[in-house]
Amino acid sequence: MTRFDAMVAPLAVATRSGFDESVHHGAGVALDPGGTVVAAIGDPDLVVYPRSCLKPLQADAMVGIGLDLTDAQLAVACASHDGSPTHLDVVRSILDRYGLDESDLANTPARPRDAAARAAARSAGVEPSPLQQNCSGKHAAMLATCRINGWPTDGYLDRDHPVQVAITVGIQSLGAVVEHIGVDGCGAPTHAFSLRELAGAFAIIAVPESAVARAMTSHPELVGGPTRDVTLWMQALPTLVAKEGAAGVMAAAFADGRAVAYKVADGSDDARQAVVPAALRAVGVGVAATAATTVERVAVPVLGHGEPVGRIEELEWTPCSS
Repeated sequence: MTRFDAMVAPLAVATRSGFDESVHHGAGVALDPGGTVVAAIGDPDLVVYPRSCLKPLQADAMVGIGLDLTDAQLAVACASHDGSPTHLDVVRSILDRYGLDESDLANTPARPRDAAARAAARSAGVEPSPLQQNCSGKHAAMLATCRINGWPTDGYLDRDHPVQVAITVGIQSLGAVVEHIGVDGCGAPTHAFSLRELAGAFAIIAVPESAVARAMTSHPELVGGPTRDVTLWMQALPTLVAKEGAAGVMAAAFADGRAVAYKVADGSDDARQAVVPAALRAVGVGVAATAATTVERVAVPVLGHGEPVGRIEELEWTPCSS
């Protein structure tokens, strides 16, 4: 635990009935349009697995080597989707477009992330499958990229497969120094690099001419789902490109280059969600004025006897002098 202990700071506090009950630690960084650190919490150079925050970077790398998708298809390639019928139809459309089918998907079988979609699948007798798993859009895009480049689809998750090598090169071209490559929950390679580099990479892909930014901002409902905080923030804040990752990671950037990235050390997704307003304020977004409804919708309550008796409250980031 030495690395985390030395590099994190209190990030959010859970209160219950007016009393502080627990604290979540983490690290984060906020960049101005020129890439200068304007605020931080903990150490901005903490090296993390961005997990699904990688998806927009992976998609950008694939677009750079020929991936051709509609905006809706590219949005779901960047998604940790709900597994709703709408999401699954878009994933199927990617497969169909390149002569692939569901049997080509090698990601981990799962049921839909969304509770209603999950219950409907169970009721219909649908077994867990790679298609329903929240990363299926990314995997369909990887397979499509293989088809476009004449690469074999078998073994496309191997880190030495041409599509994964190209993705690693693409991520590093965005300024991320990859320090380690592991295996993500879906089976794809996952790259470790610093929070500062994660924020900087998002700043690069958020520019208006970016195909990934256009896809995500025009179809935020496909990137998550109608009640998911990442979707609600993108709907509320024009030009925002945002993506959450498992184990408490978040990255976001605006078209003007302002960007944030952070990691909750204990991996709490509730804390990850609660911290977004503080991260946005760190880059000068007055969320109370510009997205008050969203702030309330994404607030994370602490329950007592089934009713809210507190909430997870974000802590303010420390401004950094130039």
